[in-house]
Amino acid sequence: MSSQSLKKIGVFVGPEKSEALDVVCDLENWCLSRNIELGAAGPMAARSGCAALPERNGELAEDLDLIVVLGGDGTMLAAARLIGARQIPVLGVNFGWLGYLTEFTLEELYLALEGVLDGSLSIDRRFMLDVRLTRGNDVIATNRALNDAVVNKGAFARMIEMECYIDDKFVNGFRADGMIIATPTGSTAYSLSAGGPIVHPRMSAIILTPICPHMLSNRPVVVSGESVVELVFKRISEGLMLTIDGQIGHNIQIDDRITIDCSKTTFNLMRPPNRNYFEVLRTKLKWG
Repeated sequence: MSSQSLKKIGVFVGPEKSEALDVVCDLENWCLSRNIELGAAGPMAARSGCAALPERNGELAEDLDLIVVLGGDGTMLAAARLIGARQIPVLGVNFGWLGYLTEFTLEELYLALEGVLDGSLSIDRRFMLDVRLTRGNDVIATNRALNDAVVNKGAFARMIEMECYIDDKFVNGFRADGMIIATPTGSTAYSLSAGGPIVHPRMSAIILTPICPHMLSNRPVVVSGESVVELVFKRISEGLMLTIDGQIGHNIQIDDRITIDCSKTTFNLMRPPNRNYFEVLRTKLKWG
């Protein structure tokens, strides 16, 4: 990556991260010494004295040169929603275990920022999904997913029936507790726990993982990232939900249609030069 001029940085902090206040104050001093403006999202702006980042409808209303995310992978998913369609590079700093997305430790924060300035870090452009929920001729909701779109029944709901189409071609009728449609980034999240494959995050692919299918022969399927996936619901019961990245939920009714395809927006993740994806897998999954 070429060197990058930083004129304005944003900081986004996960919930219940009270210890992050000291980090944000130190970051503000680092920025002031380099004539860089620092803005904070949400309540952290008032707590730290930083300028508040303007938002519109839950998304940033202006571009930044970089956004620093302090928290865990769930905080990174929330940051992806905050960034919206803006192609802002993201530097994730983990407050606990090494994360799939938050790859820098607190001790590495300022070395990483210097790496952004001198161009020694690379940008990992992560594949995202556009998700649309249609009811009749009306589009009920549109969202963007970094990890996955999950159709799941309520706690006391019966098995659901859905038809799956890929590029307008009928794939199968599924009877299951639900379906996970994941990106390669999300392949190590809910999809993995439901028996889905690990897919390298640089792949352009969409993973379909049935949740507790009635037929054991209904296995996860990986298709091209250029595919258009459609789910149509023929039998449902009360409580069926579409959930985006575990953070946004929509009720599903009979004959609703969910359409999922590749987003033109990518999630631009700053990567440390001394760490690779398989190191993260070994650590998180306790391989070896």
